[in-house]
Amino acid sequence: MEEADREQDKKLREIFEEGHVIYEEILNTDQPTNSGDIQVKIRRAMKLFEDATKLASITSMFSSNESVEEVATQDLQFFLLPSLLGNLTQKLSVTDRIEVVETADIYFRDFLQRCKDYGITDVDIPQPNVSEEDNGDDTLAQSSRQLTPAQGLIASARNRASKIEQFKEQKALEAQLKAMKENVTANVDDEIKRKYYLTLIKCHINECLSELDSLQSEKEILKYMAKMRTGGSLSANEIQDKLSKGPKPKPLKAIILTKDEVQKKVFGAGYPSLPSMTVKEFYDQRVKDGIFPDAATVQARCLQDLASQQNAEAIADEEAAESERRVEEDDEETLMRAREMDEYKDNHRRGWGNRYNRS
Repeated sequence: MEEADREQDKKLREIFEEGHVIYEEILNTDQPTNSGDIQVKIRRAMKLFEDATKLASITSMFSSNESVEEVATQDLQFFLLPSLLGNLTQKLSVTDRIEVVETADIYFRDFLQRCKDYGITDVDIPQPNVSEEDNGDDTLAQSSRQLTPAQGLIASARNRASKIEQFKEQKALEAQLKAMKENVTANVDDEIKRKYYLTLIKCHINECLSELDSLQSEKEILKYMAKMRTGGSLSANEIQDKLSKGPKPKPLKAIILTKDEVQKKVFGAGYPSLPSMTVKEFYDQRVKDGIFPDAATVQARCLQDLASQQNAEAIADEEAAESERRVEEDDEETLMRAREMDEYKDNHRRGWGNRYNRS
């Protein structure tokens, strides 16, 4: 390895380590994610991981025609870069949430595809949804995706079984990680360290699959909210133009872990899910069934609870003030009660109760 390559490799590891320390702080903090301090840390960690991604691409660390056995143990941790960036992206507090969702989606898919290319996993990466506007009038394609009720039940059962299996596998991997993490040190055996990194990568694979499902659901909700804000009469492009009036913030861009795709543009994602009812219809149905409370009822109940709480606090304050006044004025009844309580405590020491026949 040439001197320049060694210098770049050393810098890459230092940057990744610094970013990972901040990432762990973000995961373990008690502060809310949208607080100023945490948002600064999130953007700092993202900048470090993006720089590490670019360095990994420049050094041609990964190649599409390699397998995981050909990757050095100390380089396995860099497989996690897109997954870490996807997790951090989701925590950003920005006005345009749909941009955050789409960027995180890109990172997770890139991570899963790379792990699949290297033979670490053989999972089926779920196809992204495409909006109706993007799909146009391709009725043939739409009809081919429609399922009969029986097919829908079978698909739902398979999906549920897959999620249960994935959950069990994730719990087992987390237990293994917890046991191995205590033994992984700088001087540990290379084989043990390699097994630890591969187990960590598999944990992230399961997490990414789960996050992709959540992102697809969030996309549908965001589209519904945008449609409601505009009266439901505008197209997707018109909605975006309406919501983006004024100075535009710097758009998010996914930094892909491939040298020729470092500056790759954010691409559209997939085919739309076909919900049986809208979000509003779902909520109204739950209110009708008595599962969710009506908005007016919730508001009235909150006001009633607030009034009761205020009355209780006022009564407690009055009682405390009256007691303090009696003490200051040497009220005979109050002094007598205080003396009786002192005598009671002297004759009934704490812990002198039922000793269960023990001397």
